[in-house]
Amino acid sequence: MTEVLRRGRASLAFAFLVQGVTFALLVTRIPAIQDRYGISDGLLPVFLAAVPILAGVGSAGTEQLVKRVPPSAVLRWSQPVVLLALLGVGAGDALWHVAVALGTFGLAVGALDASMNMLGVSLQRAYGRSIMLGFHAAYSLGGIMGASLAWAGAHWDLSLFVSCLPVVGVLLPAALIGSRWYVDAQKAEVGAAAEEAGGRGDGVVFKVLLPLCLVMTFAYIGDSTVSNWSAKYLEDVLGSSEEVSTVPYNVYMVMTLVGRGLGDLGVRRFGAVAVVRAGSVVAALGFAVVAVAPGAWVGIVGFTVLGLGLCVIVPQTFAAAGRLFPGASDAAVARLNIFNYVGFLIGSPLVGALGEAWNYRGAMVVPMVLVLLTLLYARSFAPGPDRYGDGHEWPRTADVGRGSNGL
Repeated sequence: MTEVLRRGRASLAFAFLVQGVTFALLVTRIPAIQDRYGISDGLLPVFLAAVPILAGVGSAGTEQLVKRVPPSAVLRWSQPVVLLALLGVGAGDALWHVAVALGTFGLAVGALDASMNMLGVSLQRAYGRSIMLGFHAAYSLGGIMGASLAWAGAHWDLSLFVSCLPVVGVLLPAALIGSRWYVDAQKAEVGAAAEEAGGRGDGVVFKVLLPLCLVMTFAYIGDSTVSNWSAKYLEDVLGSSEEVSTVPYNVYMVMTLVGRGLGDLGVRRFGAVAVVRAGSVVAALGFAVVAVAPGAWVGIVGFTVLGLGLCVIVPQTFAAAGRLFPGASDAAVARLNIFNYVGFLIGSPLVGALGEAWNYRGAMVVPMVLVLLTLLYARSFAPGPDRYGDGHEWPRTADVGRGSNGL
């Protein structure tokens, strides 16, 4: 493997880590943002929903943008905008200030997420083996770091701006320097397969992509359930203390790091279909344990198991989209990325509404069932002709860039 690809892989992993830190710093300080700007409880959901909606717009716009400029350029300039928008969220003193900052954050983060995963998919094809989970492991590590920094800021009663200023001061120039080594697929001298992998064509058949869009939505409904409801569930349903109620999300994030860190080895050994199936079953088991847990610590075990299973699905969904459309992988990734925001928008209100109308134990069954539905679409993750046969036959020559390990 060329040194160019190695540097490209390392620099992209750093971009994923930076984004993990950034996003965690924002979402873990939402109460502080609400207090600073006097955002009412009724208005807060509007602000929170606007970010993923605008991110979806940003992702859709990126599909068009990368027809004119390479994904590396989109990533290089969208990441600093996201970091500066984070700083802007804490710098204002009027409601319109935070509205503009969050709006900018949403649009830029959509472009950032899409372009990061475009580069990840094309690099994986250039390598000829699974490396996509490793990038998302870096994101999980960044999330843990960002949550820790946010905890320190809250512990010392620092404002969001003061908490984020040194972080942005370090990460922004580091991200710009690291962007020098991003590798677009067409620049990787690895033969015809890699050149084809970077295609920006318009040959994405949505009916073929739809199973992966559903899987992405199901996975993010599960993820948003944990991020938004795990603490409340432990405290209100399982009777934990406020301190213990913070544990589930922390162990969930740690297990996503562990699962993604080991996941690429699993894909190389057993194949993407087996890993996604296993992840779906393990995640569903975690939700089931949470739903029937008699006490807080059993509930924490459930969230731990859940993180280990759910974490492998999203990276493999992006990778599968790249394999399905090797001549239009950028467009496929951009469209698929929209559905992570769809899942995020649906998940939290869905569980909350079911919890209020029924009970929160029953509400946990819904993401469990949705995650299990991933099993119905497992063929879409196959690297070969096993995924076809539904009226959308593709030539075997479309599946290029696979190593002997099944990718």
